[in-house]
Amino acid sequence: MIKSLVIGDLKAKYPLIQGGMGVGISLHNLAGAVAKAGGIGIISTAQIGFQEPDFLKNPIEANMRAIRSEFEKARAIAPEGILGFNIMVATRDYARYVKEAVKAGADIIISGAGLPIDLPKFVEGAKTKIAPIVSTAKSAMVICKMWDRKYKRVPDLMVIEGPLAGGHLGFSRPELTRYGVDTPQVSQTYRKEDYDREIHGIMDVIRQFEAKYQKHIPVAIAGGIYEHEDVVHAICDLGADAVQVATRFVTTEECDAPLSYKQAYIDAKEEDIVIVQSPVGMPGRAIRNPFLEKVDEQKARGERTKIAHCYQCLEHCDPLKVPYCITKALTNAAEGALDQSLLFCGSNAWKSSKIETVVDVIRDLFRSEVSE
Repeated sequence: MIKSLVIGDLKAKYPLIQGGMGVGISLHNLAGAVAKAGGIGIISTAQIGFQEPDFLKNPIEANMRAIRSEFEKARAIAPEGILGFNIMVATRDYARYVKEAVKAGADIIISGAGLPIDLPKFVEGAKTKIAPIVSTAKSAMVICKMWDRKYKRVPDLMVIEGPLAGGHLGFSRPELTRYGVDTPQVSQTYRKEDYDREIHGIMDVIRQFEAKYQKHIPVAIAGGIYEHEDVVHAICDLGADAVQVATRFVTTEECDAPLSYKQAYIDAKEEDIVIVQSPVGMPGRAIRNPFLEKVDEQKARGERTKIAHCYQCLEHCDPLKVPYCITKALTNAAEGALDQSLLFCGSNAWKSSKIETVVDVIRDLFRSEVSE
């Protein structure tokens, strides 16, 4: 039976978290629509202020203002809904982003792209729930042990993000090969049973800390959740409390991405979905396009794109060494300049065939009634 999602004093009608997508793909419009429909709407803070007039000169200040304004606009759409932020640990001034999200009124902060070891310190005294993203039992154990030892607390929610996810992935190249997802034909090669075993291992870790703290830690499974059958497998078969869905929401009317970005998903074929090496230092999943082809050609010649401006997005980034500026590549995507863009996507982006509404998507994901 599929039940509503309870995270402490928060209750979402649907056990659904809309995944954070940056830059500029999940902002107030998408997050607000999902929260209004009964899920949990998530705004990505990744260069969230890219539309601010002073973003080029003062990117961090622009991002701080945008955190507040985007949350206020999302709250206006969903006055009673659950709204939060996705904040990458790799972000420069990570603590400041978290504190600004708390001040804005975030119900929950979801954090990955690194291990959010000190996240509890940055939300101390606030009602904001915190949820780390993990991909392995090892990372789940590290976070839970550190939070237990340093802060005497456990996650309010744990997000398990598998190798079918979009954007930056919490796996090495050899791990992606082991799971059979390093080729474009993922639907034929993915070894689901192998990663299901890893999910069970993560849940074993969580149960240890549930027992110690005498409280339930809800789990959301992410990565490759696109259809009703995926929801049933995650919740009914694997025992998760919820799912996190991102790619399916890109091709909705409410998504903050430009129409050309959505059309790229609709036009993509399965063989167009590829694994790339991001300047962040992690493998990622994206749609092959002229931009990626140019990057590959430059790499083969031992060349790289000269970076004219640093946007101060990452804690560890050397503009003199990275193959291209990821902020520029992602803001180009958000502004519709697709041939100059990195088009992040999940493994199932090729299944997109039409523009839907958020309500349509949720109705399709949860075809049966959700129990209170």
